[in-house]
Amino acid sequence: MKKVAAVVVTYNRKKLLKSCIENLLNQTFKTDVIVIDNMSTDGTREMLEDFIATKKIIYHSTGKNIGGAGGFYEGIKLAYMLNYDYFWLMDDDCIPTKESLNNLMKADKKLNGKYGFLCSKVLWTDGSLCKMNIPKANVFEKNSDFENSLVPVKMGTFVSFLTKRNVVKKVGLPIKEFFIWGDDLEYSNRISESYPSYLVNKSVVIHKTANNEGSNIATDDFQRINRYKLAYRNESVLFREVGIKGKFYQYARLILHTSRIIFKAPDHKKKRLETLFSGVREGSKFYPKIKRVK
Repeated sequence: MKKVAAVVVTYNRKKLLKSCIENLLNQTFKTDVIVIDNMSTDGTREMLEDFIATKKIIYHSTGKNIGGAGGFYEGIKLAYMLNYDYFWLMDDDCIPTKESLNNLMKADKKLNGKYGFLCSKVLWTDGSLCKMNIPKANVFEKNSDFENSLVPVKMGTFVSFLTKRNVVKKVGLPIKEFFIWGDDLEYSNRISESYPSYLVNKSVVIHKTANNEGSNIATDDFQRINRYKLAYRNESVLFREVGIKGKFYQYARLILHTSRIIFKAPDHKKKRLETLFSGVREGSKFYPKIKRVK
């Protein structure tokens, strides 16, 4: 029997987490659930008491907030140590439908295990595609095929992302130093450099984000702007790994995003520009090491 661990990283979203867990426990293809708690302060641990006591989940507290990247690093490492064969990764606001995992595992069987990762079609709460979770056909283009059952992709997000033990053994773990943003793109690109990877359109999950606008430093709420520094820093690592084409693409995006701020930002244009350039500068000196499982 194939042993699957659903790895859910959470931080201060206990209501969404509860819904996520309940849907995971209701999958037609059974999975164990590992919750990685980034030291939530909203009563998450107390909410999980019954799940823990009845052994419906495996609970692991990181001891401090190490971000989504750190959470997935710890989650995969723990699942690997516990001898799971498959690692199904998701945020706490990902709500799987009943057949989500079953359809991923059908694809696993169809491909005879010859892939690096599989990702689900991610919808927003209104049934439209969730913009921040559209897989990339390559580093420069988003996928546009949401009809065929299996679609080759290069990059995906950690919102219903399935990979395997042998893949993790070869490529290592996500980069925990990213903290947030870009860890899934770098990791999926690293995997697909060695293995073909696919979007499974019959596997559907709902991503309960606050809105469906995606990330945009020019128009996002100013209170969220500081995190974009990490986004641009982390992307530098990805584009460096891609090579010369990646660097050219990074510079083109830099020009585009600068223009967006200048012409479309509703406020704090100077601070938005400073954040963008500061992130890129830090990225030029940011060389985190890829860690391996033991």
